[in-house]
This record gives sequence, C-alpha cells and structure tokens, in this order.
Amino acid sequence: MIPAITTDKLTGVLRDTIVGTVRRDGPDLSARQLGVFLISYLDHGPHTVRGLAAQLNVSKPAITRSLDRLEELGLARRVVDPADRRSVLVQRTREGASYMAAVRALMNESAGGKTATAAPVERARTG
Repeated sequence: MIPAITTDKLTGVLRDTIVGTVRRDGPDLSARQLGVFLISYLDHGPHTVRGLAAQLNVSKPAITRSLDRLEELGLARRVVDPADRRSVLVQRTREGASYMAAVRALMNESAGGKTATAAPVERARTG
C-alpha cells in the first residue's frame, strides 16, 4: 500500500519546485503564467483564450498577457482556429515540452524520487 501524501509534504514539494524553477537558468513564471502553462500542457486541448479565462476565473486580457509572456519565452504559441477563425488556439512548443520536463524533474526530486536530469532551460533574452 502506498502511504498517503500529507498536505505538508505536498506544500514542501510545491515550494521546492517553484524555488527550483527560480534558481535554474531558465524562465521563472508568475502564478498566472504557470497556471496557463500547466493547463495547456497537462489538460487535453484544444485550449482557447476564452476557455483558459473561464477555467482560471480571470479576464481574457489577463490570459492574453500571460500568453504574451509564454510566447516571448517560447513556451507556447497562439494560432488561429481553422474551424472558427474568430477563435485563437494555444499550442505547445518544443521549448515548452522541455520546460515541462524540467518542472517534472524538480517535482520528482523534491518528492524524494531519484534525481532526474533534465536539459537546462535557457533564459529568454528580452529587450
């Protein structure tokens, strides 16, 4: 039987994972950006700005700003929905998949799993 994970343990995993993303040579995301990113990568799509806004209970402009940053970092991209040209779909990217692997590795390490190695994520250049 697998022991239940306590809320203290889960909170520690969350803390260690977020601290790990901040410390590594890669992008650190705001809570909203991370929420948009995780939904886009972990939930079945397709994902739209309207759908993400409803799921996170925030405005569409807030999702647009988060997607602007995710696109700037190469973690996601927006494309016009071919079925409804008024709608915009969020797509995953290779860089985003790498970032997701790095987050998973940090979580696994924090949860006491084997130390997983993930390819380093390069910090996007801005300005």
